[in-house]
Amino acid sequence: MGRERGREERDFGPGGDDTDCSILHVDMDAFFASVEVRRHPELRGKPVVVGGTGGRGVVSSASYEARAFGVRSAMPTSRARALCPQAIFIPPDSGAYGEASRAVMAILRDVTPLVEQLSVDEAFLDVAGARRLLGPPAQIAIDLRARIARELQLPCSVGIAPTKFLAKLGSARAKPDGLLLIPRARVLEFLHPLPVSTLWGVGERSAEQLHRVGLRTVGDVAQAPMGLLRSAVGDAAATHLHELASGRDPRPVTTGREEKSVGSETTYDIDVSDHERIKQTMLALSGQVGARLRAAGQSGRTIAIKVRFADFKTINRSRTLPVATDVSQEIFQTAWTLFRALGPTDRIRLIGVRVEGLAGAEGAARQLALGEPERGWREAERAIDAAASRFGRAAVKPASLLKAGDRRRQPDKRAEPDRLDPLSDGFTAS
Repeated sequence: MGRERGREERDFGPGGDDTDCSILHVDMDAFFASVEVRRHPELRGKPVVVGGTGGRGVVSSASYEARAFGVRSAMPTSRARALCPQAIFIPPDSGAYGEASRAVMAILRDVTPLVEQLSVDEAFLDVAGARRLLGPPAQIAIDLRARIARELQLPCSVGIAPTKFLAKLGSARAKPDGLLLIPRARVLEFLHPLPVSTLWGVGERSAEQLHRVGLRTVGDVAQAPMGLLRSAVGDAAATHLHELASGRDPRPVTTGREEKSVGSETTYDIDVSDHERIKQTMLALSGQVGARLRAAGQSGRTIAIKVRFADFKTINRSRTLPVATDVSQEIFQTAWTLFRALGPTDRIRLIGVRVEGLAGAEGAARQLALGEPERGWREAERAIDAAASRFGRAAVKPASLLKAGDRRRQPDKRAEPDRLDPLSDGFTAS
């Protein structure tokens, strides 16, 4: 591995031909852990793990000293402690990481307005328009890394390439704290020896399907007959993978990142098997998702759930509705139906609800069914939104989420026949 890294630094270093390489991918190294080391310099050179420090915690970030022991992001904290007992565990501070992220992105936007932020710690840049003022792409990347290190005391890796896909590969290969240039003339030389799992869109199952037909490297995919690819992964994926394997990725850097889904999830402190409690959780999550959709003026047709069991096995299920919705009750009913169809008996660690395939709120309009009242859940929930904006979201919640004492304080439902039924998970004031 060290010899291979050394060859890449020599053959794909900043001294190469960057004539057609205007795309940069900047990726901060072990971002959360690096921010903590900056705040606590005495931690430099030590194994640092950022994440939930309780028994139910999950690793958010790990320094490279901790990674040497096998600690990885999304790993249970208990496992990380077993692998690296001497590690220093720090609870996350989202405010500090958000502030550091904004500072990084401000530096990137000083170079070019064409910055596509992917997450708090990575972004694409198109520096074609910055050449005349700031020099060639490789020099821009060198200067960027130096400025981020000097002003923010944070390390980052940068990939420089003709396309977004290749630039992201470059930054990954350059880690930690490195730079990799992939000249257009050497794209296939760099790309083809890599395993098929390198290609965007190839997960564990897709990799198995490609291996089954004898395709193990990116070069194998590029040279394979399209019929063979289609038989392995289907028509759409076959075309996509063949293009990437051939070094083609026409997607431009876009400054506006369109939200593709809205979701919410929760991890239980103790694994849960009580379906009534899970139902209440899903109702609360659906309420959060619906409120966010309505606030953003969006709606979506596909309702998805995520269920993670005690052994960390994770199942995702989804259903596409005839028309888009922003109604929390419709989201909940669909999500609960999906959950019941699973028929789970194992204890559950995490539950999530998500709405995908977003469009404008006008997409939620639909024709009333025969006998359906003109005003229903959508109008009720918009009234709830209005009340929440005035009195706070905690002032209005599903009646089934109220504590027993709160329920006793509610007026007798039988005296108010038009009131939403708490037993059907209607909403009420608290």
